[in-house]
Amino acid sequence: MNNFENLEIWKLAREICNDVWYFMQNTSLREDYSLKNQMNASSGSIMDNIAEGFERNGNKEFLQFLSVAKASCGELRSQLHRCLDRKHIEKEEFDRVFSKTIMEGKKIGAFMAYLKKSERKGSKYDQ
Repeated sequence: MNNFENLEIWKLAREICNDVWYFMQNTSLREDYSLKNQMNASSGSIMDNIAEGFERNGNKEFLQFLSVAKASCGELRSQLHRCLDRKHIEKEEFDRVFSKTIMEGKKIGAFMAYLKKSERKGSKYDQ
């Protein structure tokens, strides 16, 4: 694996980010500026922290960034509830994206567990 775009967790994060963008463009969320900006930031944070951590080339740093990505996933789940409660999205839309965030959190957690057990500490340590 030589770039973050090949990671399943990054691909799913991108999909979630696009789902949020769809809500921002096509629902009344576009007029709820504070919530819209928070959801844009948290969904982007999932993607971006996976990418940045990967590019650090060390498991310790990667784990740190994955932890932030996982936390952003939880933050987005809370924001999705607010989005639903304010009637910006329908229950079906909420359920679809919410389930993706649950899956993403689990996948990030599993990947973190794998990295913690890995003998390989990252390419920056290869000599």
